[in-house]
Amino acid sequence: MYQTHYHRASSIDEAASLFAKGDDAKFLAGGQTLLPVMKQRLAAPSDVIDLAKIPALIGIEVTADRVVIKAATTHYDVATNAQVQKAIPALAALAGMIGDPAVRYRGTIGGSLANNDPAADYPAAVLALNATVKTNKREIAADDFFQGLFATALEDGEIITQVSFPVPAKAAYEKFRHPASRFALTGVFVAQSKAGDIRVAATGASASGVTRVAAIEQALKSNWSAAALDGVTISSDGLMSDIHGSADYRANLIKVMAQRAVAKAG
Repeated sequence: MYQTHYHRASSIDEAASLFAKGDDAKFLAGGQTLLPVMKQRLAAPSDVIDLAKIPALIGIEVTADRVVIKAATTHYDVATNAQVQKAIPALAALAGMIGDPAVRYRGTIGGSLANNDPAADYPAAVLALNATVKTNKREIAADDFFQGLFATALEDGEIITQVSFPVPAKAAYEKFRHPASRFALTGVFVAQSKAGDIRVAATGASASGVTRVAAIEQALKSNWSAAALDGVTISSDGLMSDIHGSADYRANLIKVMAQRAVAKAG
C-alpha cells in the first residue's frame, strides 16, 4: 500500500499552490479515470488535490453568442440545463450520452478534456464547435489543445477553468456506443457556424484521439445534407483496429455517424 495525501482545495490558487508543493501531485475532478487507475496501482500520486468543490469552477453561463461551461460542472448539469438545451442542443444531448447516470453525476467537462481519452465524447464537441479552453494561465484554441493519445497542450500543474463554446447555426452529435463501457466506438460531431464554416470531429476511431474529418467538412461546405456524403470515402489510415472493430469498420462508422448527425441537425 502507498501513502497519498488528500486535499480539498477551496480556490484555484490554493489548488495550484498545493500541486506545486507535491512530489507527484494529481488533480481530481470527477474521479472517473484517476480513481480506477489508482485502485489498479497504475498511479500512486503523492497528493490528490480535489477541485470538485471550488465555487469558481462550477456553473454555466449562456449568452446569445456563447455557452461557457466551468470546468467542474458535471455532465448531468450540462445535459439538463435548459439554457444549454436551447442554445446548443447538440452539446446537451452529447452530455446525456456519456456513460451511465452514475458517471454523469460525478464526471466533469474539465476532467474529461484534461484526460483526453481517445473515445471520450466532449473532445469531439470542443473541436467541432471550435471552442476555447481557458485555464488558470491562458486561453487555448481547440485546434491547439488536443495533441494525441491522452495528450493535451496543458502544462504540468495547469488547471482548466472553463470552456467557451460559440453558439452554432446547426450542430449534432451521433455515436456508435460500446455496449458495455458506453464509450464511443466511433462518434461524430458536425457543426455549421453562424458564419457558415463547417467543422466535423470524430472520436473513438483514431489511434491518436479526436480528429477533424476534412473529407466530410469539404462535402458539407457545398451541400449541407446527409446525401452529400454518399460519395465520400473515409480512409482507414491511422484508425484503430481492435477486438471491437477493424480500421475499415471504423472508417465506415465515421461516414454513417456523420450522415446521421447531419440529418439530425437539419
